Amino acid sequence: MDTLSHLAHGFAVAFTPTNLLWCLVGTTLGTAIGVLPGLGPALTIALLLPITYQVAPEASFILFAGIYYGAMYGGSTTSILLNTPGESATIVTALEGNRMARSGRGGAALATSAIGSFVAGTLGTLGVAFLAPTVVKYALKFGPAEYFSLMVLAFITVSAVLGSSSVRGLTSLFAGFVVGMIGVDLQTGQPRFTFGTAELLDGVDVIIVAVGLFAVGETLYMASRRYAGIVPLKGSLYMTAAEWARSWKPWLRGAAIGFPIGAMPAGGAEIPTFLSYAIEKKLSKHKDEFGTVGAIEGVAGPEAANNASAAGVLVPMLTLGLPTSATAAIMLSAFQSYGINPGPLLLTTQANLVWGLIASLFIANVILVVLNLPLIGLWVRLLKIPAPQLYAGILVFATVGTYGISQSPIDLAILYLLGAAGFLMRRFDFPTAPVIIGMILGPLAETQFRRAMTIENGDWTVFFRHPLSLTLLTLAFIGLVGPHIWAWIEHRRRRGPEHVPGDA
Repeated sequence: MDTLSHLAHGFAVAFTPTNLLWCLVGTTLGTAIGVLPGLGPALTIALLLPITYQVAPEASFILFAGIYYGAMYGGSTTSILLNTPGESATIVTALEGNRMARSGRGGAALATSAIGSFVAGTLGTLGVAFLAPTVVKYALKFGPAEYFSLMVLAFITVSAVLGSSSVRGLTSLFAGFVVGMIGVDLQTGQPRFTFGTAELLDGVDVIIVAVGLFAVGETLYMASRRYAGIVPLKGSLYMTAAEWARSWKPWLRGAAIGFPIGAMPAGGAEIPTFLSYAIEKKLSKHKDEFGTVGAIEGVAGPEAANNASAAGVLVPMLTLGLPTSATAAIMLSAFQSYGINPGPLLLTTQANLVWGLIASLFIANVILVVLNLPLIGLWVRLLKIPAPQLYAGILVFATVGTYGISQSPIDLAILYLLGAAGFLMRRFDFPTAPVIIGMILGPLAETQFRRAMTIENGDWTVFFRHPLSLTLLTLAFIGLVGPHIWAWIEHRRRRGPEHVPGDA
């Protein structure tokens, strides 16, 4: 009942004319951005972060949430029509969706994607509303040692999940640590990594890092690539009764898979989408359509898992302050720009903001399904924007927005240095999201570590004497070495017993 009353209060906040307008702008912009190849919610939110200095927190986060959900909807359009996943989460959608489009069923693929996103997004948002207060009850039991151990677990798991290898992920994470340490040490008052530059004494603004890595770096990378031609839509833009019957169970299964995995500290959207695809392929009665003409179950399930996991990602971000995706990391930086630290107390200290945000997600889902189904033709036309104009516009907005933060030429120099670094990271397959995560959580982990050591008079065994802390560190260790041990076992198993000289 408490959750329902909080949710009712959230709808009162979200239904104000100003916030409704921001929700509409966010969902429309997010869908448009999601449709454009290579652009996603992380880049868009990073590009719009400077507006957090101009508008109220509730309006800002309702806008960002609308962009987040909208881009998840729109990303399927590029995957289906261009066979070009805008994000790793839509790779699976491209497998069957593009084959459906090429066989004349592109409309049905887009429709099942939009409706499945609505169903899963609504179920996922219900999960956020009812699960977040429960997570908070356990989070309040965390002390400095437990928080440090939890962040170590997040560092290990997120770096492994977001990168093609744990080494690359941890390298990016360490780079984020270094950037986060720039500035004056709050405990000793000593400058760190400032190289005598006065502008760096306050540290590097996380907004500049996010815009540099995602907006500038991603744009430079996408501009260096070429895309295949668009597949023209043929036939009806709506599903037949048979396609409805084949889609509704994958929608529910995808939501059930996506939300809990998205809510885990090692969550994200890649694992549940691939898992959903594998399950649907196994359960389908139309296995011959997979990989040939395109199976609608292979679009419905992964798209539902993708959107449910997007909702699940908000649970650790709001209740524990742990971002488990690039978009969540950038939204966390937006919280910090308002001086708000997500964590167990956020639901009580910022009730208007949190519950207004959750309520706006329900509204965004309704707006999105209304926008997407009738306007599929319009979103397809957006794909015809010439790439040079599109990428040049993004760079102009990134430059103007960054300069508007502090009117400092140093900030612009840092922006483009980080943009070049982001381009090289994408080129050589180093994930950029762990940089933001390391920059935000690194100083917090340092603070919790120092606090725990101060309380225990320098006794470092505190991290192993507390059962919860020990459990978290053990999980982190397993996450770090477990995949390598498993790979070694599999390698030995495939080789079989080695030949011993002299044996027959």
